[in-house]
Amino acid sequence: MTPAPKADPAREAIALAYRQTDAAPRVVAKGKGLVAEQIIAKAKEHGVYVHESPELVALLTQVDIDEHIPPQLYMAVAELLAWLYRIEQGETPEPPPL
Repeated sequence: MTPAPKADPAREAIALAYRQTDAAPRVVAKGKGLVAEQIIAKAKEHGVYVHESPELVALLTQVDIDEHIPPQLYMAVAELLAWLYRIEQGETPEPPPL
């Protein structure tokens, strides 16, 4: 039996959700190591795009689960959401500068 590969303990992941009725996107999941790997795997399993930005993750880890992102992060997250929207529309935009 082959042992499962070990997760990188330094890897972090944040999952955001946004509905038109929300004031701002919310943090719906976050974790390190194995939990981060599971968040990423679930996202990919459900066809959710995974964007890697250590800088943005470092800022978002300070937000509690089920809390809205702070106003200071609105612009960065808005750029990411706009970029993802363009991808969903079939465009191939340059990655956002995050």
